[in-house]
Amino acid sequence: MLRSCSTLVLTGARNLGLLRHGYALQHAAQYSYNSNQQGNYDWKQGVVTASGVAGGLAAAWALWTQPAQAKEEAKKTAVKSAAPAAPAPAAPAKGAKELPTFTAAEVAKHKDKSSGIWVTYQGHVYDITAFVDAHPGGMQKIMLAAGGSIEPFWAIYQQHQKAEVKEILAQYKIGKLAGGSGAAAGPAPVVQDAYAKDPARHPVLITRSARPYNSETPAAILAANLITPTDLFYIRNHLPVPEVDVKHYKLRIEGEGVCFREYSLEELMSRFKKHTLAATIQCSGNRRSEMKEVKPVKGLDWNAGAIGNATWGGVMLRDVLKEAGLSEEDARVAHIHFVGLDQDADTKEVYAASVPVEVAMNPAGDVLLAYEMNGEPLTRDHGYPLRVVVPGVAGARNVKWLSKIMTSPKESSSFWQQRDYKAFSPSVDWDNVQWDSAPAIQETPITAAVCEPESGAQISVADGEVTVRGYAWSGGGRDVIRVDLSLDGGKTWEATTLHKMPQKYNRAWAWTLWEGTLPLPKGVKAGSKLEIVSRAVDSHYNAQPDSVAGVWNLRGVVNNAWHRVKVDIVE
Repeated sequence: MLRSCSTLVLTGARNLGLLRHGYALQHAAQYSYNSNQQGNYDWKQGVVTASGVAGGLAAAWALWTQPAQAKEEAKKTAVKSAAPAAPAPAAPAKGAKELPTFTAAEVAKHKDKSSGIWVTYQGHVYDITAFVDAHPGGMQKIMLAAGGSIEPFWAIYQQHQKAEVKEILAQYKIGKLAGGSGAAAGPAPVVQDAYAKDPARHPVLITRSARPYNSETPAAILAANLITPTDLFYIRNHLPVPEVDVKHYKLRIEGEGVCFREYSLEELMSRFKKHTLAATIQCSGNRRSEMKEVKPVKGLDWNAGAIGNATWGGVMLRDVLKEAGLSEEDARVAHIHFVGLDQDADTKEVYAASVPVEVAMNPAGDVLLAYEMNGEPLTRDHGYPLRVVVPGVAGARNVKWLSKIMTSPKESSSFWQQRDYKAFSPSVDWDNVQWDSAPAIQETPITAAVCEPESGAQISVADGEVTVRGYAWSGGGRDVIRVDLSLDGGKTWEATTLHKMPQKYNRAWAWTLWEGTLPLPKGVKAGSKLEIVSRAVDSHYNAQPDSVAGVWNLRGVVNNAWHRVKVDIVE
């Protein structure tokens, strides 16, 4: 263990400007509507910068994802916010029959803003000077193609293969390429696949994006056992899965009010008492697909399977911080930062998040530096060799592949803390969002979901009844005290039977499973549909809202409305 008692001054995250990390192979979140990886983008990682960022980035994402009628206005905003702004490419003269033709050599001369930034695609030439600063993948990424063809990059970053993306590019067309696509300047660049060494995954998982890999657990599996098997536990990755040699692994502790510490995994295991606890982790975007039915949102198309419950083994964060000298009375420290080893292959930015110091140091908070999951060493997808488990708190704060813990007077400045995983009023959209106006999600609200039967299942009218199973969970250690079930869309309700693990008051970190068998409503006939609805109440008597529309937000997070499943009634 390396020790030092020199006081460190935290400088926060690097100012990366508009390097937004928009692309799938080497960036945070290519999001999809289905297993064919076709669909929407998520609002991705980045760092809050000094000026012009909010409008520029929001508009940039609008360019990629908003309906056609909003794209032109969003484009204007993006160009206006970008600094410095370049003039838009001149349109061909009205009535002109053909665009001018440029040679590959001419295109190759346009590689910077002074000369104009040109690229080619499928035999045409595009002046993208006005767009590069607002590019969702960051200027650094798009500049790799400057003066040449973007086709090799689009072959790798396949989220570009969508009509709306090509429509955006078309706005910047200025001419034709002499000789067609085969004449594009320069050899095809070698783009290494940052995800090539990702681990294998169980085929039963429902893939929501391939690069980075994100998948959810089938609903029926969730309802089958209080402990979710590790191989079937949902996976939420923002970046490539790092390869970590545990022989060289070190966890660093630094910041205000602590002495510098550096621990190997073996030292953590031998120096501190081991604790084991059961805790549920849920992605804040769980059940986002229901919000998309109300109004478009940006993000992975999660159903109800981005959640799981496991037993975690490790050492208490509080013990480690106290050993490093942190006093609970130190007024200089307000937040504890967690920094991961998962890294963007180009910009080298890493995933990071933070929690209030009161959460980290609470002896009843049970914040764990975990090296085991379900009695075995962590798997790579779940944070090997070490991750933080913050029970009752949004999954985004449970940082995997932990490399550094920092004590600070300020919250993490990472993109995921400042410009993601926040919820706003339904009246707020990408054209008027003020990210600083909402706190980062920490404790999550009461939720419940129907796992069996699933939407579209067939229920025989001859059976006369239906058995329904699901899960319920509330953040902040609040226990689930009741789950109600309705077979008539929420008009009448019956209480279900709860299955739960023994837990202490206000330390109910694990979910509750529930089931109920109810008679089919009178008059139900073959050929009709039946709407099954669940709602839960926690130990603080917080209850789920009835409407998804009422909790809709532009990022599609913390959807805890009544869960509704429609099934088909057959003979």
